[in-house]
Amino acid sequence: MKKIIFAICTVFALVVMNSCSVEGLDNDPNRPTQVTPDLVLNGICFSINQRPWGGDARICQYNLCNYNYYGNNEYNWGGASWSYTTLKNVIKMEEEAKRVGNPDVNPYSALGKFFRAYLFYQMTMLTGDVPMSEALQVSNFMPKYDSQKEVFKQVLVWLDEANSDMTTLINSGNSTFSGDIYYSNNLASWQKMNNAFTLRVLMALSNKEADADLNVKGRFSSIVTNPSKYPLFNSNGDDMQFIYNSTLNKYPVSPDNYGFDALRYNMSSTNLSILTYLKDPRVFLIAEPAGAQLKAGNGYTDFNSFVGADANQDLADMSTKMQVSNGGDFLNGEYSLYNRYRWYRSFTAEPCIQVGYSEMCFNIAEAAHRGWISESASDWYEKGIKASMQFYGISNGPVDVYAFRNGGSPTDAGDYIKNVYNFDEAAYFNQITVKYAGANNNGLRQIVSQKYLAFFQNSGLEGYFNYRRTGLPAFSDNGPGTGNSGKLPKRFQYPSSERTNNASSWKAAVDSQFGGSDDINAEMWLLK
Repeated sequence: MKKIIFAICTVFALVVMNSCSVEGLDNDPNRPTQVTPDLVLNGICFSINQRPWGGDARICQYNLCNYNYYGNNEYNWGGASWSYTTLKNVIKMEEEAKRVGNPDVNPYSALGKFFRAYLFYQMTMLTGDVPMSEALQVSNFMPKYDSQKEVFKQVLVWLDEANSDMTTLINSGNSTFSGDIYYSNNLASWQKMNNAFTLRVLMALSNKEADADLNVKGRFSSIVTNPSKYPLFNSNGDDMQFIYNSTLNKYPVSPDNYGFDALRYNMSSTNLSILTYLKDPRVFLIAEPAGAQLKAGNGYTDFNSFVGADANQDLADMSTKMQVSNGGDFLNGEYSLYNRYRWYRSFTAEPCIQVGYSEMCFNIAEAAHRGWISESASDWYEKGIKASMQFYGISNGPVDVYAFRNGGSPTDAGDYIKNVYNFDEAAYFNQITVKYAGANNNGLRQIVSQKYLAFFQNSGLEGYFNYRRTGLPAFSDNGPGTGNSGKLPKRFQYPSSERTNNASSWKAAVDSQFGGSDDINAEMWLLK
């Protein structure tokens, strides 16, 4: 972790260094002018991490804030955060790799293509058209915006080139590099992830499957049917995941913030209602029974005990319904809290998946459902569910269920009540609510809803992006709690700096896409 912090500081110094100086005073012996590419890579890996339990999770309606001092659940968005600083560091990494003697095609250049694709995908998903072809040029301070279609086309080119370069490097034995916090410098693992991520990008383009320029169906099929050319994930062990430690990089929900937010956030009905409807044991591991349900006589492993709040609910009402009493063993609240045994006992909790095997399974299942490939949608759908359950340690047989006794210490084992739920995997998958319904609307709902469940506190805004693309699962809207006149927005505004520093290009982009208004409720090309 010390290495990560040093890398970030070093890279920042190199990127923002002012070239103007006073003659004779321009050589600072304490400021580095060069850095090895592994240190730059280290900082890039750290900066692209999409953390759990932040604003993204509330946008995805996984959890909600019930205390207005700590935030709210509104969708009154402002400008998006773009990633051009990180992209400048990608360029610096590639330059430094060449400086120290690497050939044109090297592990850092291959990873650089992936990072470009990854970051431009995120930016265009947030806002629509973005500066790309003229961006990051030293002499161009007002780059034009490229259309969203052109951005996606280039993203797919970078991903395909990254895969080809990685194959060449691995086969030639020139795949050695360092600085990687995700895969311990294993380029073959990065290649699998690169291709799994490509499936994410192609699925994001499902509304454009008829566009011949994009060839979405053909590209998807080529990857899935040619594993020797496009290796993919085989299990959860291939996940790109950010791992936390107990010192400098603690999990965002930990004993440190227990006293501040353990009771000021609760679970959302968008997530919990699906789990309880499916009688899914994952609910026992991510949430606690609502205190009011326990007082009514329901048990710790009764699915009726788990209740989420609607995101569209007035925040003051939600706060009132979540009031608790510290005098007894059980909460009096109407809604389920986070599972404090899972989240607040330690500083490491669990890794945060950035690109995962379960998502890949659901993307392949959806592609099969849509007729893009000849794979079994049912098989890949079930693989995705099982992979998500395995992430939580759930398999056929007993599942330990812990709940916190109110008023104690989150690190004291004596303050937790243990129960056991006997999970019958065959019975779960044989439920009519779970068993794949076939190539119809209900089958699509099942696949996308299960993918949403697997995205819980993982993969940034992908849960919201999939809802925006498909309308599934149904999010809470049309109420005071979500703001924005009860509507769920379709995009973020452009960063405010664009309106001042790149005004003419910004205006042209807003005029061409949204009729002159940088409107969060307007539809970008991707959704039309």
